[in-house]
Amino acid sequence: MNKSVVIIGPAHPLRGGLASYDERLAKEFMLQGCDTSIYTFSLQYPGFLFPGTTQYSTEPAPADLTIKVCINSVNPFNWWSVGNELRKKRPDLIVVRYWLPFMGPCLGTILRQVKKNKHTKIVCIADNIIPHEKRPGDVPFTRYFVKPIDAFITMSEKVLGDLPLFAAGKPAKFVPHPLYDNFGEKISRSEAREKLGIGKDEKILLFFGFIRKYKGLDILFESMKVLQGKPFKLLVAGEFYEDRKQYDEQLQQLGIQDSLILRTDFIPDSEVKYYLCAADVVVQPYRNATQSGVTPLAYHFEVPMIVTNVGGLPSLVPEGKVGLIAEPNAASIAEKVVAYFERGAESFLPYLVEEKKKYSWAKMAEAIFEVGGIK
Repeated sequence: MNKSVVIIGPAHPLRGGLASYDERLAKEFMLQGCDTSIYTFSLQYPGFLFPGTTQYSTEPAPADLTIKVCINSVNPFNWWSVGNELRKKRPDLIVVRYWLPFMGPCLGTILRQVKKNKHTKIVCIADNIIPHEKRPGDVPFTRYFVKPIDAFITMSEKVLGDLPLFAAGKPAKFVPHPLYDNFGEKISRSEAREKLGIGKDEKILLFFGFIRKYKGLDILFESMKVLQGKPFKLLVAGEFYEDRKQYDEQLQQLGIQDSLILRTDFIPDSEVKYYLCAADVVVQPYRNATQSGVTPLAYHFEVPMIVTNVGGLPSLVPEGKVGLIAEPNAASIAEKVVAYFERGAESFLPYLVEEKKKYSWAKMAEAIFEVGGIK
């Protein structure tokens, strides 16, 4: 397919799940013969809006990708400049990520300029339309953003259901989040645990990813209190994206420190496989969710999951087959942890290996072309 594609969204030197996704999607378009580049941010968030330690990766740039670092999220002159450049470039397709209303004015302005060439199709991959954490301006920023979009891909049925509130009548399709297969291959549990300094006989629950209120780590801590005295340890791997103090106070109150392994720095891409492969089970104790990038990671490394019955999580984790579904409270999660170890990982693995075949990057690329009307 000899088409030109531009992806607008986070990519190296930015770090995190969105950047990893955009880079992997670009590789898929290239595999399909498309001339592909990524336009990413020279300034993604002003420092005072960014909750982590740094927005930037310490790892080398992907050698095989064309990444243009040029978008300033707070400079309107930059938006017009980038939009005009893309208008003249006339790609057949722009794929734009939308995950936060803060980006609406910037991306909406760039895309309005592009549309003036009356050639480029614009497909949005909408991670969220209604954000997890509400802020002033959410609704007008999102309304501004969606106007120049031709079609949408969502990675959860929840977001697909939310779309008509902002983009009624525009083509949209639900496609599950493809597997993150760009973090290396599965390694043995013993090798992973040796690397992380974890005992080979420990029963390890893994909470992985940025720590934010909606992800429910505090609920999981309460579950560990319910499970106190049982032979389980919780490995928390991910950076705090909110004030850590409340969690430290909670741990002091609960007295569960001996049941925890805290690795609360950012986990570089090159180390992700060790955490997933060291785990017996991945736990996603979310209060609310659309989809999660942790689910396709668990699929890739073939680790069963315990997820809460919220948003799009249950549809991606068939109950009793690739994992167990709990209610978003401490007692229910604790009950499912016990049930999981009583059954054993072996009873989940055949289903997990079969189910993961559904989540391919080729299917995502095909759906983007289809919904965008590109042949």
